[in-house]
Amino acid sequence: MSDVTSMLALLTALFFALNIGASGTAAAMGESYGGGAIRQSRTALILVAVCALAGAVIGGSSVTNTMGKGIVDASSINPTLVVVILSSACLTLFAANLLGIPLSTSEVTVGAVVGVGIALGTVYTDRFIAILVAWLLLPLAAFLLAAAARRTLIPYLEVRLAGAKHRERARLGIGVILITAGCYQAFGAGMNNVANAVGPLISADIIGMQPALVLGGLGMAVGAWTLGGRVLETNAKRITRLSLLDAAVASLTGGTVILFASLAGIPVPLTQLTAAAIMGIGFAKRGGHGVDRTVVRKILKVWAISPVASLLLAMGVTGAIVDSSTWSHIAISSGLIAASVALLLSQGTSLVRLQRSDPAKE
Repeated sequence: MSDVTSMLALLTALFFALNIGASGTAAAMGESYGGGAIRQSRTALILVAVCALAGAVIGGSSVTNTMGKGIVDASSINPTLVVVILSSACLTLFAANLLGIPLSTSEVTVGAVVGVGIALGTVYTDRFIAILVAWLLLPLAAFLLAAAARRTLIPYLEVRLAGAKHRERARLGIGVILITAGCYQAFGAGMNNVANAVGPLISADIIGMQPALVLGGLGMAVGAWTLGGRVLETNAKRITRLSLLDAAVASLTGGTVILFASLAGIPVPLTQLTAAAIMGIGFAKRGGHGVDRTVVRKILKVWAISPVASLLLAMGVTGAIVDSSTWSHIAISSGLIAASVALLLSQGTSLVRLQRSDPAKE
């Protein structure tokens, strides 16, 4: 029975990795595709797949250790609970993918892990609080870095581009910057997000670290390549009113912050960091009018509800397994309601738009 459950856990992790690749990872190339640097969506998805796989295999171990053994006592996790964790996180993400909505895989996975830990009484509270603090501070860092770049570096580059004699060469240069930024962002997403799929496998000693990273990386790559089209289109169209240089700054800022977070072993959502960078750019350009406050409120609600929904669902299912009491059924119902609300709130959350302007005139 244990072998069957372990195999089910592996299949659930692979399915989750596919959805991670189709969700936030595929969105990493949204700026490049939306800005016209990459004309074919298939090309953008192939680049995302390759870079995410590389990031997962090369640098995914630190966050995977945190997700597997740093939030709850790993000795309390068995293959059955791995299935509970991954299924709780995956249900919300899969529903979001069907609607073409990128959600935070890190938040829903951490929420599921903590939900199981609460039910078992094995949560490392100090480490969980540290992750929550990072979720608050790292988007702020992305916001400030992007705003600073928009006020200092971008004006200088715009002046240089405005005086460019070779318009096509300038266009090519901007395109290269955008594509490089997208690949960089996808690499960072692979480093950080692979832990969401395979971290619980490590906690239960179902698979070793390197095979887990390869499994998760391949799952993310295949998911981005085959299922990421809708999220890529959504992400490309929702980011408007940004110049191509601004879009590159958003990608590079989000990718850099997630890279440092990955090296520190902190699971963070790429979509959250990129959104914060876009807000920073909008604020630097137009002050308080540069960002739609209604949209920001919706995004903040989604960020808050996503992990809570996953936490309640995982806690409820775990409670039903160890003790079929009334509170567990209430928790399951609450989790399902919260997940539905999160999906509804996440629709229509566009920040700013990317205009297809002539880069030589920017």
